[in-house]
Amino acid sequence: MTISKDEQEKLYRYYTEPKTVTELSRKTLALVLAGGEGSRLKDLTAWRAKPAVPIGGKYRIIDFPLSNCVNSGIRRIGVLTQYKSHSLIRHLQRAWGFMRAEIGEFVEILPAQQRTHKKEWYQGTADALFQNIDIMQRHHPEYVLVLGGDHVYTMDYSEMLLYHVQSGADFTVGSIEVPVEEASAFGVMSVDENMRITRFSEKPEKPDSIPGKPGTALVSMGIYVFSKNFLYQTLIADAGNAGSSHDFGKDIIPSSIAQSRAMAYPFRNKAGTPDYWRDVGTLYSYWQTNMELCSVEPELNLYNRDWPIWTYQPQYPPAKFILDDDGRRGMAIDSLIAGGCILSGALVKRSVLFFATTAENGSVIKDSVILPKVTIGSNCRIRRAIIDKGCVIADGTVIGEDPVEDAKRFYVSPEGIVLVTPAMLGQNLYARLHNDYDG
Repeated sequence: MTISKDEQEKLYRYYTEPKTVTELSRKTLALVLAGGEGSRLKDLTAWRAKPAVPIGGKYRIIDFPLSNCVNSGIRRIGVLTQYKSHSLIRHLQRAWGFMRAEIGEFVEILPAQQRTHKKEWYQGTADALFQNIDIMQRHHPEYVLVLGGDHVYTMDYSEMLLYHVQSGADFTVGSIEVPVEEASAFGVMSVDENMRITRFSEKPEKPDSIPGKPGTALVSMGIYVFSKNFLYQTLIADAGNAGSSHDFGKDIIPSSIAQSRAMAYPFRNKAGTPDYWRDVGTLYSYWQTNMELCSVEPELNLYNRDWPIWTYQPQYPPAKFILDDDGRRGMAIDSLIAGGCILSGALVKRSVLFFATTAENGSVIKDSVILPKVTIGSNCRIRRAIIDKGCVIADGTVIGEDPVEDAKRFYVSPEGIVLVTPAMLGQNLYARLHNDYDG
């Protein structure tokens, strides 16, 4: 039987690419930038780093890039921390301590340590890597994968690595298409027909559309693959530049395009359309991402057994729904309810309840995100709200119906999302701080 040339090439890729991808993954060091302040999340990051913010009923935001690494076969990971990192570090120790150092696996915490002669904290994303350049070199990677610790998505990084190597790139930027009106919040790229980057603008006021796709822009996902020699040389040169802000999006990427081979990797699903990726940098985007997970068929499938999202979860009993009388029925519809929750005659619709939360008789919770260990009393009405960990909501409290009244006590976003924290409720601040470290 004669095999055509095309079939021969397909067979060759079938038998060689899995081995190639495995070798690339083993030669890669992943560095997760998890030191950002997250000020746009307001009081939700008052006592925790942004990547440590709970999401999806049982996870922390940083679990998504870390799970992507493990599921992609990348088991050498460093997490760079800085801002209010105690609860983040505790979570990393609890959730990610299963890696086996004996076989070269690790999740290593790299806190800001003033490791250079300037004795400074991390001054930018590029400076964070530069301050750890000796640690990077100690692991002898061929490729360095740089990730943000505050995005929600599932992605096989090994495919991006293969793309990077096959395209002969010095660095590759993960990219996704977004509406032009949203693009000014990101780094915007222009590319040629081969996806080579020709221009990069960080948060431009008037983003360019993709040629042939008016109203759509190509933006950076904050995911980079660097070949080691290019990265080391670039970081050293940038560190010596007094006029640089030492940031990848503002300095490294734009200034390197002309003299290097810079490629854009399009993040698409099997249908060829942009895949699910969310920057949960604002209260509204955080709330919206949680609401999307409540959909009947969410774009981000948390139930995919082939791509699990790993995390630490406290050992609580199953969620419990009690009482079955008219007007007093424990019930949840189109919602995510974590372990240890008890709905005692309360109704929950299109909401996310984290572990050990209770809601009492007659209360109605709609379109809301309730973080762990919240106590909601009887006959409360809560709508389009984010209730922070450990809050105690008194009987008869109404939240989310009158923005003027809500603003007197709580924070109300421009989109009408109400953020409630224990401090806003006048509850014990010391207990609040201690509570965030417990699970």
